[in-house]
Amino acid sequence: MEKNTLIIFQTDVKYQLAVIVAINQKLVERSENLTSDNPVLLESIAYQIHNLYGATEDLLKIVASYFENNITDTAQWHSALLRRMSQNIPEIRPFLISPSTYEILNSLRGFRHFFRHAYGVEIEYEQLKINLFKALALLPNLEKDIELFLEKIN
Repeated sequence: MEKNTLIIFQTDVKYQLAVIVAINQKLVERSENLTSDNPVLLESIAYQIHNLYGATEDLLKIVASYFENNITDTAQWHSALLRRMSQNIPEIRPFLISPSTYEILNSLRGFRHFFRHAYGVEIEYEQLKINLFKALALLPNLEKDIELFLEKIN
């Protein structure tokens, strides 16, 4: 990658990571008062988990657009993007996300799908707690993965 392109890429990645950090902060703040008897708070937390996954997926798309940009299976696009970002692509780029980050994201992808398509369904407290725990584990993993990735491409 050319020096100028690398600088722009790093700037784009850092900007998107800042978006993810801001969403994560909302999750942390809202989860402090989590109780099963507050459906508005449950929905708010579910929405932020949805946003966290979406912002992270946007980060993965940034990497794909700079390096390979050719995920063609449109029916399985979201899962293909996750899978692709967990793989080394020889002579193109190293993996972006570790196996543990992949597992978290793949699980959150399922929650995001449910949240986007389950109109009129109440958020289940126990299920939300499971996904909240995973969502809160994402940022430290992702920051470590990004740091390692940027070191490898420099």
